[in-house]
Amino acid sequence: MDQLLGAQQKLLPEMTALLQKRYRLLMTIQLSAGIGRRALGQIVHATERETRRESDILRAQGLIHVLANGMEITQEGNAVLHTLKVLVHELSGLGEMERQLEQTFKLAQVIIVPGDSEIESYAKSLIGQEAAKQLELLSQDQDTVAVTGGSTIAAITDHLSVHIKPKNLVFVAARGGIGENVELQANHIASAFALQASGTSRTLYLPDHLSEKAYKTMIKEPVIKEMMDLYDNTNIVIHGIGDAKEMARRRNSSQQELDTISQMQAVGEAFGYYFNEQGKAVHRIRTVGIQLKQLKQARHLLAVAGGASKASAILSYLKHAPRQTVLITDEGAAKNITQLMSN
Repeated sequence: MDQLLGAQQKLLPEMTALLQKRYRLLMTIQLSAGIGRRALGQIVHATERETRRESDILRAQGLIHVLANGMEITQEGNAVLHTLKVLVHELSGLGEMERQLEQTFKLAQVIIVPGDSEIESYAKSLIGQEAAKQLELLSQDQDTVAVTGGSTIAAITDHLSVHIKPKNLVFVAARGGIGENVELQANHIASAFALQASGTSRTLYLPDHLSEKAYKTMIKEPVIKEMMDLYDNTNIVIHGIGDAKEMARRRNSSQQELDTISQMQAVGEAFGYYFNEQGKAVHRIRTVGIQLKQLKQARHLLAVAGGASKASAILSYLKHAPRQTVLITDEGAAKNITQLMSN
């Protein structure tokens, strides 16, 4: 395969770029049923003329339908995407980056989807799709699955009903409420996962960030002790990786904490721990939720994060990530991570 790809790129280098371009167009239409040409062009960063020309070619080949409400992929188009997935993955260099990250950080698996989720909406949907597939592959009947919040974790929801067969999974909020958007909080996402996967859920209706006095009081409550027992017996954890400053802002952290995070040069955050570029925990807040020790006891960890600006945060986490970690990220983040590694 590698020799064949190498020979093709030497003889017809333009074919590789064209193949990837049309593959992304077709994939975006698949993920955005009913999309118009203008919206499609904006997503894939193509001019209206280019989008019209390429979509006409896809239609002529029977890969898409052009309807009154926009473009939709055909059954043959879906088959072509499935057939070309591995080839395009290798041509784009994503396969090589996956292997490099797996070997460098001794991770169970790395999955990199095309695009940058910060500027291309389809990339976040692809991350969610791959995470749902991994949950189906790794979960067992009656497993307890702890989930954190965030928009990337929320993107998994729409794919669970397709990829998850009913297994009586118990979805547990891995942390309390954080930020103002309820739909992106762990409680809401755990409930949404349970609904889509025909499972059950347990929620944690507490602020993510507590004062010392409040923390000491709350951990004595029976309902909190019960949640801690669930965390001790969690089989799978699905979590995001946050940018340190952004997470501190969402927690409405005090100026003193913001100064500490800045002085300690923290770049990433996970489970109330702030990490510097070397992957060392330099600050920790009092948070009611799953703890780092409990995280390491889980059978599988799905670390789900994307976007070029998240590269430093993801890299800092990878330097201490447990070996059972499956990283699911996007091309934008992965390219920046590899660049940071080479500096």
